[in-house]
Amino acid sequence: MQIDARHTPDYLFETSWEVCNKVGGIYTVLSTRANILQKIYKDRIFFVGPDLWGVQESPWFREDDSLFSPWRDFALNNQHLPIRAGRWKVPGEPIVFLVRFEAFFGKRNDIYTQMWLDYDVDSIAAYGDYHEATMFAYAAALVIESFYRFHHLEAENVTAHFHEWMTGAAALYIRKHVPKIATLFTTHATSIGRSIAGNNFPLYDHLQGYNGDQMARQLNMTAKHSIEKKAAQHVDCFTTVSDITAAECTQLLERQPDVVTPNGFEKDFIPKGSDHRQVRKRARKMLFNVAEKTVGHAIHPDALLIATSGRYEYKNKGIDVFIDAMNLLRKMPQLTKDVIAFIMVPGWVKGPRKDLQARLCGDDPAHAVDSSSQCPFITHELVEPQHDRVMNQISHLGFCNSAGERVKIIFVPSYLNGDDGIFNLSYYDLLIGFDMSVFPSYYEPWGYTPHESVAFSVPTITTTLAGFGVWAKKEGDKKEGISDGIEVVYRNDENSAEVAEEIAALIYDLSLKSNEQVKILKQSAAALADMADWAHFIQHYQEAYSKALHNSFVRLSSPYKLKAD
Repeated sequence: MQIDARHTPDYLFETSWEVCNKVGGIYTVLSTRANILQKIYKDRIFFVGPDLWGVQESPWFREDDSLFSPWRDFALNNQHLPIRAGRWKVPGEPIVFLVRFEAFFGKRNDIYTQMWLDYDVDSIAAYGDYHEATMFAYAAALVIESFYRFHHLEAENVTAHFHEWMTGAAALYIRKHVPKIATLFTTHATSIGRSIAGNNFPLYDHLQGYNGDQMARQLNMTAKHSIEKKAAQHVDCFTTVSDITAAECTQLLERQPDVVTPNGFEKDFIPKGSDHRQVRKRARKMLFNVAEKTVGHAIHPDALLIATSGRYEYKNKGIDVFIDAMNLLRKMPQLTKDVIAFIMVPGWVKGPRKDLQARLCGDDPAHAVDSSSQCPFITHELVEPQHDRVMNQISHLGFCNSAGERVKIIFVPSYLNGDDGIFNLSYYDLLIGFDMSVFPSYYEPWGYTPHESVAFSVPTITTTLAGFGVWAKKEGDKKEGISDGIEVVYRNDENSAEVAEEIAALIYDLSLKSNEQVKILKQSAAALADMADWAHFIQHYQEAYSKALHNSFVRLSSPYKLKAD
């Protein structure tokens, strides 16, 4: 890829709800990519995020009052913009601006009216998180505009990159008020596509028949869809994360993405050599200990540890198919190894189970079996267990996690942030201990969970409906089965039963492999991850920046102005 030097950024702003705010997969995208961007654009890349923190500071943000203090004083005193500056505590430590946005709620109706007049954004039916996200986006746009004008950047190549519908209002504001800034907008999953899939409509077979506006009205998603669509249509460069989602965007948002920007991963923090073995050993010890205390009996030390994880999107993430696969596996008479299947999906929890905590501390040995037998499936208490879909499916299928059953299933419905009360280890510190991970996704624009797994040398199963799965099928999944460290299972709108059967067969196949064969699998998984790191994928973003700048130059030189100009 050849990039014209005239079309490279001098300054780059990047805005997301997940800057220094670890709530989803976009945090992983931004925080792992920050290191290579900081190397390329040293302290000329600025991340803009929401200042959601009060007495308790963000654990990912280190404030530095010396950064751009004259500008921040000006913004506060003259524009009533409360901005904190600091460093994101991730590799590269890029500069971050966090902005408070509560003051703009009083102007909400005026802001929505102007968006309607400028771009036909329909906010009439907005509810819930739309308001909070859009007020943040508006504030973030003012931060970018203020910095740009205070530092007189008119002669520089400046790009502003916005992520997801939550920042759509910022993209549109900059497009109108600071037209010399080249704008980019990335959708990591269309709001209406996710909603179609989550509401059990067949997304893929009927994609060409869906009208995004009509489906948004039907599914009460009009405001989010509207701002996402208008942002996609009016920026200088529109991107998404996979070929799957590109087709979805073309149909539902009515603009084909200019560039596909796949998600890379920064592997520098993953332990290597003897450190890897030590951390894995610690993880397995913890997983076995919690499993034994949960089910109330000893587990064979040779048992396979299998995991699925991600958001609690029951169908979209394939949680239903995962449980069905475990049910098929436990009915295989030829299975001779124990399998412990962990579902690590945050749910609506009260907190850690007190009885389980007591047993893990050795305080309740006498009642260990009796108390476990009442709930041998779950590590944390749920607010409404009777309405929980995981627990209901486990119960419906007749799992009992008894000593005589080969396959046990354990639900971990808590965020694994190192302070959950049971494991007290982070997700990554546990992931490294598994023998295999399984992600039977139905709707997965990229799929960081399988990507992370192979990066940690954990063989993984994903599907052809995951962006990472499609990439892996093209680049690394060349052999039948799991023998190359990954298997990408074909999935469509109707074959979930066949997917469950294939997953069960693959886990059974893993149970037959020797230690040497498993070692080769793990090496193959890590090799695939090496092909998907940011060192390889950052070129797609550089192409996007170049296209945004090129298109902005064309736009600014055109005698025909869009309505918003």
